[in-house]
Amino acid sequence: LTMEIVICVLAAVLGLCVGSFLNVVIYRVPLGMSIAMPPSHCPKCGERIRWYDNIPVLSYIILGGKCRHCKEPISVRYTLVELLNMLLWLLCALRFNDNIFYLVVCCLLCSTLVAVTFIDLEHMLIFDRFQWILAVLGVLAIFADPSVVWWHRLVGGAAGGLLFFAFYGVAWLVYRKEGMGLGDVILAAVCGLFLGWQRLIVMVLAASLVGSVVLLALRFARKDDKQREYPFAPFIALGTVVAMLCGDWLIDWYLTLCGLA
Repeated sequence: LTMEIVICVLAAVLGLCVGSFLNVVIYRVPLGMSIAMPPSHCPKCGERIRWYDNIPVLSYIILGGKCRHCKEPISVRYTLVELLNMLLWLLCALRFNDNIFYLVVCCLLCSTLVAVTFIDLEHMLIFDRFQWILAVLGVLAIFADPSVVWWHRLVGGAAGGLLFFAFYGVAWLVYRKEGMGLGDVILAAVCGLFLGWQRLIVMVLAASLVGSVVLLALRFARKDDKQREYPFAPFIALGTVVAMLCGDWLIDWYLTLCGLA
């Protein structure tokens, strides 16, 4: 029990720190900037941010959500990303603390999906470098998680890509436009590789259900026309995390409900 507590505390602290780094990635990658140089600075006045003003969450609270130098508001997104990444790493630690290798892989998956989500929300883009990272994590999962047969993961990758490519094709035939980007198709494939075909089903159902409800609500609330495009990567990311953390339980519950287990 003591070791589990230590693992969870470390995961939460490291998740918070990595979340701070993700903010750099989310801001700089779409602008084509280096994630290493220049050092952290205020995007409004350009003043370099000192280490004591760059402590995750705490500095935001102390500064009242404003830059120390120019007093311009700091987007609450920075703190949201830090807290979200911390929560995801903590959930992974609670779920997979008996397999440290797989725990690390899952934490890295969550952080990559956080970056993909916030970049897609703002820029409607999914960069190839994140797809490659997710693909590598999918391959590592084959060795890290023996509970899923390796070819189940390969089937999951192929099925995820083919299924979402079918959505892409149907939308093109019906509307003569992309219903989703090819980046979403590739994202579904690499997430399917990580999950395996059984948990892929959970991912697709969760992403489709939540995506349908949220997008319909947004269209109704904003009175948007049907031509407006929305990012779908955040829903694929959400479905992937749900399937990773709870997929096995949800599958067992469903099979028991149907009297098949």
